[in-house]
Amino acid sequence: MNTELKFKTNLDCQHCVARVKPLLDKVSGIESWSVDLANPDKVLTVQSSGANAEQVIDTVEQAGFDISKI
Repeated sequence: MNTELKFKTNLDCQHCVARVKPLLDKVSGIESWSVDLANPDKVLTVQSSGANAEQVIDTVEQAGFDISKI
């Protein structure tokens, strides 16, 4: 069963999204993800089939961005 996880980030442009893409794409258990750049909170939505919130947070922080679970 897939779980939807939502996070507030500071990914504010396509370049930022491109920097986290290879990292998030490698995380086992993430089926898909997207960032709503139009939202003031730059919401990252992750469809997970096993990845947990801590894995997503660690991955985005590795890329140098701020992230917190909503």
